[in-house]
Order: sequence, then structure tokens, then C-alpha cells
Amino acid sequence: MIDMSKDWLMSSAPTGGPRSTDEPSPAIGRSLTGFSNGLARAFQTGRARLRRRGAELGLGPGQPKLLVYLAIHGPCGQRELADYFETDPAAICRMTDALVRAGFATSMPGRDRRTRMLAVTGRGRMAAEAWERDCTSEEETMLAGFTPEERAAFADYLTRVRANLRAADEREATR
Repeated sequence: MIDMSKDWLMSSAPTGGPRSTDEPSPAIGRSLTGFSNGLARAFQTGRARLRRRGAELGLGPGQPKLLVYLAIHGPCGQRELADYFETDPAAICRMTDALVRAGFATSMPGRDRRTRMLAVTGRGRMAAEAWERDCTSEEETMLAGFTPEERAAFADYLTRVRANLRAADEREATR
């Protein structure tokens, strides 16, 4: 077992409040110091930083990735977006409605709301390009001090973690 109880990981752990007088169980606390927590905290920090940048562009949570997808792939339906991002179609509908209202995307009628086609507007393309620049800058900040080999290894580790989790989901779904 690898101990990830680094100072940065525990630096914002809650302090004060009632404490048990019993000896802590070795089974309690791993969730605060393990890989899952370290990965989640790194993700939360990065997401908060990028959400601020998205807000500066006038975009809400989840919207920038939709704009980038539309800018790359051209017009598509909400189902395609939901499938690609593995997201609830209702959430995609809310995000795309907001993008259309703000002038970042346009909606072309389909048989019904579920089949309408969405496309990026000029304003949306400019926001997508700015978002890409912000993400590139954030990635450089995030990986500062990593060698090219470490970056490649880290990318491989993240890919493998995701594959492991998806495989576990599939196994659990077939039980």
C-alpha cells in the first residue's frame, strides 16, 4: 500500500470539533490519504481553476467542452453530445439551451427538441479558441516540472485508471 499522506494532501483537512477518545481504527482514514482522494483533490482544484476561466468567457460548467466539440465536429444532435461525454441527455439539453440563449451556439429544428441539431456560432468559436488556449496554459501549470517522459507516463496512468474503472462498471452492471 502506498501512503499518499503528503503535506499538500492533508493541508486542508478539517481541524477542531469533537474528537473520539477511542483509538482510531486502521480501517478509517484511508479515504483521506489514498489515491482516490489525491486524484479527486487534484481534479477539483483544476476544475475550479478552469471554471473561473470559463466564467470569464461567459460559459457555465460543462459548456466549454460542448463548444469545442461543436467547433471540431460541426453540427450535431444532443444525443451525440451526451454519448460522447457520457452525460445525461437532460443535462446536455440544459447546457445547450444556455449556449443558444447566450449566442454561443445555434439550434436547427429537428422532429422534436431531442433531435434538433446544434452548431457553433462565430461567438462560440471565439470562446472555444480562448478556452483551448486557457486549457493549454492550465496544462502547462499543472505539469510544471514534469519531464516529457513523466508526462507520457502520467497520461498512460490516467488512461489505465479510467479503463480499470470502466471495466469495473461493466462487471458490476452484469451482476
